[in-house]
Amino acid sequence: MNELKPLGIYVHIPFCRSKCEYCDFYSLGGSRDRRLVDDYLQALSVHFKETGALAQDYVVDTVYFGGGTPSFFGADSLRRIFAEIQHRFRVDKDAEVTFEANPDSVTEALLKKLRNEGFNRMSLGVQSDRDDVLKKLGRPHNYEQARIAVQAARACGFDNISLDLMYGLPSQTCEQWEQTLRHVLRLRPEHMSCYGLKVERGTPLWEYKEAVNLPSDDDQADMYLKAVQILKEAGYEQYEISNFARPGFESRHNLKYWLGDEYIGFGPSAASDFAGKRYTNRADIHNYIRGMLEQDVPILSECETIPARERAGEYVMLRLRTNRGISPEEYEKNYLMPFSPLLDVIRPLAEQGCFLLERNRWKLTPEGYLISNQIIARLQEAQEASDPLAKKR
Repeated sequence: MNELKPLGIYVHIPFCRSKCEYCDFYSLGGSRDRRLVDDYLQALSVHFKETGALAQDYVVDTVYFGGGTPSFFGADSLRRIFAEIQHRFRVDKDAEVTFEANPDSVTEALLKKLRNEGFNRMSLGVQSDRDDVLKKLGRPHNYEQARIAVQAARACGFDNISLDLMYGLPSQTCEQWEQTLRHVLRLRPEHMSCYGLKVERGTPLWEYKEAVNLPSDDDQADMYLKAVQILKEAGYEQYEISNFARPGFESRHNLKYWLGDEYIGFGPSAASDFAGKRYTNRADIHNYIRGMLEQDVPILSECETIPARERAGEYVMLRLRTNRGISPEEYEKNYLMPFSPLLDVIRPLAEQGCFLLERNRWKLTPEGYLISNQIIARLQEAQEASDPLAKKR
């Protein structure tokens, strides 16, 4: 019998109490339509059945419920979905099972039900410790609710809690951001995600962004470096650009994305990288339901087979997001391409403090992370120029 391959499962829950001012993820704000929820659960069940048959050689070692707001969706619906996953897939007994939550929809009853069902990790969207800022962002909670949610999760047996924070918020100073970090660290989370606010076209915030006194790019960079410093001092390792964890508490599911491992996404807008193909579901719950239940409309917005040479570019782009970095030996062995053209780009940047070499792996420094998009673009240009097959395409 062949050894089972690891697989991650992502389930998108596109329901929220309300849409935040900055959110560009696919979700439906407002009350939950019971018929729509029931149809969605049925569609997911069909999708699990169809896909589970194709994953007989895999063992699911991570399950992630994202959104939207899975906690708003309710414990009973989440338990029903997870039970169906366990029925259709081989799920490891030590699988990491995460659900995202907003503080306003976390209750003791929800936490007890999910913990008893096998959920063992909560990712809580705190974003700020200042209630006036939370209100400006359209967040449906206050900071005290976040503190109570963490306390309740501990009491219900959750010993792996991740907190999300945002910096670069309206009128925020670096000193205020430092105060927020030190305040939130009193909750003693195992994991922290710190994201700079990005104002995306199509969101409400985009329409009035000039009127809310957003920090400059330089100010955001200072806030980022301050987070790296404070979290390191507090015992958190930066294992990805925006993610920090105590030893042993890295997000195993999210690492699949950054390390090029296989995962399957279910629900509208969910992406997959499975069996050599990458595909994404259309961001439309009604299309998803109809496509699964009536089988008369396609649910995918894109699907492509990824050649090995393109995977080489992804290896550089994704691994450099993490503290694992890239290995010349690994690169040349897996992709049959010379590493020397990349080294010509890396060495001058290392002299500028953007790269460091540890155990024959090149990694970005925090200063390198700040300009990672430009660095990765230069590396991919070097890859393209050195690839004889690319010149023929």
